[in-house]
Amino acid sequence: MMAIGKRLKKANGNVDRAKFYALGDAVTTVKTNATAKFDETVEIALNLGIDPRHADQQVRGMVVLPNGTGKTVRVAVFARAGAKADEAKAAGADIVGADDLAEAILAGNMDFDRCIATPDMMGVVGKLGKVLGPRGLMPNPKLGTVTPNVGEAVKAAKGGSVEFRAEKTGIVHAGVGKASFTAEALEENVKAFVSAINRAKPSGAKGTYIEKVSLSSSMGPGLKLDVATLVAALNA
Repeated sequence: MMAIGKRLKKANGNVDRAKFYALGDAVTTVKTNATAKFDETVEIALNLGIDPRHADQQVRGMVVLPNGTGKTVRVAVFARAGAKADEAKAAGADIVGADDLAEAILAGNMDFDRCIATPDMMGVVGKLGKVLGPRGLMPNPKLGTVTPNVGEAVKAAKGGSVEFRAEKTGIVHAGVGKASFTAEALEENVKAFVSAINRAKPSGAKGTYIEKVSLSSSMGPGLKLDVATLVAALNA
């Protein structure tokens, strides 16, 4: 604990809490402060001017980060034996099944990070809502995880697609890469993520939509980003 305290103290000394950082400066500082013995995840958090309790102020979606997440994603696919199951396997799915997969999940076997289903399997998958839903694993057509194009969906999940959803407090957070990524790769991922959030602005959102944005590594202090400059860069 003492070593962690010294590391964090040093990292905090590199951060100006009152400053609003340009994206490039923030990424450089976050990478510098990521000194843990593992490859820290670079995390982004956005405070949105919404009240998710209202149906017209929900923010949810999926975005494919151009440089991936740096994380190994295990994908399960619900597809009946045949062409679609073969397509999923060829695309790199880790688990493919139908009723047998549903039985395994009900038995508590959920060794996967993303769940995809063909439309004809939703009668089976729907019964798993109470198990998959709380874990954020329930396939959803709005997120592209209920689709006949299972091969493309598997490749997207493996390649760096990130699901986002606003919490009750209006905060959205996600990992946008690893500290070992180049600064350019992290900047591209951050821009892609913020762009997706911007496009997902709900009809009921009034006033300032993206209020605050912060960037940090898993074990490092957060840095406030200059929102106006960041949003302007997205529209450039």
